[in-house]
Amino acid sequence: MKLTAPLAHLLLAFLFLISACSSTQTERIDAETNTNVAAGKILIVYLSRTKNTKAVAEMIQKNVGGKLVAIELEKPYPDNYQATVAQVASENQSGYMPPLRTKIGSIAQYDVVFVGFPTWGMQLPPPMKSFLKQYDLSGKTIIPFNTNGGYGIGSTFETVKQLCPDSKILEGYSTRGGLERDGQLLMIKDEKARQTQDEIKQWLEKLKMI
Repeated sequence: MKLTAPLAHLLLAFLFLISACSSTQTERIDAETNTNVAAGKILIVYLSRTKNTKAVAEMIQKNVGGKLVAIELEKPYPDNYQATVAQVASENQSGYMPPLRTKIGSIAQYDVVFVGFPTWGMQLPPPMKSFLKQYDLSGKTIIPFNTNGGYGIGSTFETVKQLCPDSKILEGYSTRGGLERDGQLLMIKDEKARQTQDEIKQWLEKLKMI
């Protein structure tokens, strides 16, 4: 049967509409597809003085797997809080990055690197700066997480972006931890730990990591 011009145009428009709907549905399905990364491709590196950041790092590992690595210095900071504050302030002012005792054999095998740290003086702690400068994280997905004494992330997340210009930086997570100055050490415990676990799961789901 020969179609008139108006009918032909109507049929083409209908076929285009069906194709567009199918394409949109496919895109929606792709967007909702779980983007889980193999546990062997995930590295979780953290710096923790009062064990709050460590608690968050362990919760992340519980959800996504991966290798958990604590950052340790060749020469640890003093036990005395005020002495550490003074040393960190001096390091920040001079740009000094303390040598790390922690060694990671093959950074190339990891596609996703979680980096966790407390807020020190509203800045990224010098040891974490050392880690981010020491290893080539180009092309990797970097996911920051933070604990703080109630004053927020400061410039920490922005500094991570600056030190990893060739990496993909995803949305970070931050929560209230300890305040060593006031004698508050491990605060992520009991009800706070349960709340933090729920928040971390929601955050990781949003990032499509689980």
